[in-house]
Amino acid sequence: MANKLFDNAIVGTTDQALEFVRNILESSTEYSIVGMDLNGKILLWNEGARRLFGYEADEVLGKLNSFILHVPEDVRAGKHEEMMATALRDGKCEETLDRQRKDGSRFTARLVITPRRGSAGQAIGYLMISKDVSTEIRLAEELKATQGYARSLIEASLDPLVTISPAGKITDVNAALVKVTGVEREHLIGADFFDYFTEPEKAREGYQRVFAEGFVADYPLTIRHKDGRLTDVLYNASVYKNDRGEVLGVFAAARDVTAQKKASRYARSLIEASLDPLITISPEGTITDVNEGSNKVTGISREKLIGTDFSDYFTDPKKAREAYELVFAAGFVTDYPLTIRHKDGRLTDVLYNASVYKDDRGKILGVFAAARDVSAQKKAEAEVAEQRSKQLERLAELESFQKITVGRELKMIELKKEITDLRKLVPAESLAG
Repeated sequence: MANKLFDNAIVGTTDQALEFVRNILESSTEYSIVGMDLNGKILLWNEGARRLFGYEADEVLGKLNSFILHVPEDVRAGKHEEMMATALRDGKCEETLDRQRKDGSRFTARLVITPRRGSAGQAIGYLMISKDVSTEIRLAEELKATQGYARSLIEASLDPLVTISPAGKITDVNAALVKVTGVEREHLIGADFFDYFTEPEKAREGYQRVFAEGFVADYPLTIRHKDGRLTDVLYNASVYKNDRGEVLGVFAAARDVTAQKKASRYARSLIEASLDPLITISPEGTITDVNEGSNKVTGISREKLIGTDFSDYFTDPKKAREAYELVFAAGFVTDYPLTIRHKDGRLTDVLYNASVYKDDRGKILGVFAAARDVSAQKKAEAEVAEQRSKQLERLAELESFQKITVGRELKMIELKKEITDLRKLVPAESLAG
């Protein structure tokens, strides 16, 4: 019935055109297609219209102005005439407005109305194509809300955030990146990502690594502000994809570590200023860092010391290992005696003081140890001991001599006394003769 009414309403069209229209009507279930004459009488009601509005063809075909049946009351007045007039004047009228089904439920539809013309070009009616876009609009609004929420989170971040295309061009930034570069957002977008670093090639290498591995973590770079100021950052980046798994680009976040590096340099200066060998050791017992004092006492460079076994540089490795284990057991050791062997064979006596160090969660990261060189002290103590020994030997000699001398004096006293006693016994005359 739909096709018969529509065929009769089209004046002067060819069989080929009619067949084309019929094919459209028969294949279209997603779109509602409604044909009307100039008075608003519905001449065509396809399957899509039936599904969309809920009316069977027999309920609407041939009825004047039945178009208004599926327009809600609050948008009905004058809308029909206005849309038809626009279509005649401009050749097409497009609208997105609320519609109403037979059961009273409402939805949002996108409409396109075009004039139908006869063989002489005169207007003979209208063709209205409609589609329910309620879900699209809802999803678009939800997406917009989600994007707005995501944007708020991005802008609230104090870390510079950036998205980068596969070609290395900046596609979006937050306010923090604008601040750290001193360049406005509209000038950053479309610019080469690598141009804002002191080492563009290093930045490019990090970017390429993201594509190769899917992400990078704590990648060190330095951002240059347009006024010359530098900001040390650690970049963390990963690729982002569409719903088909295709890589669209890179999302990167930069953590400002300028203050951290400044504090680290200050701490390093203090460490290097120490004349004592200082060393950090991992839980596995390998050296993770040393100062210049350690280089001198071992004769080995920092690069070669790092990663080697701590106990290998002592005359008694077992005793050194025991000291290290004692630190983990007790939390510290004090004045633990060891002897460091220089690569040329020289020995240095030291007293080790060591303690564990932890992260902000209390997890033990390793041991920090300081060695006090006591070689001079031990040498002085040995010299003092030797001098003391010599003094004791001399004292013993003197005491022995004294004993000998005193013994002799006592003998002389006894002899004199004996002579005196004998003289008393012998008459004086005998002595005179």
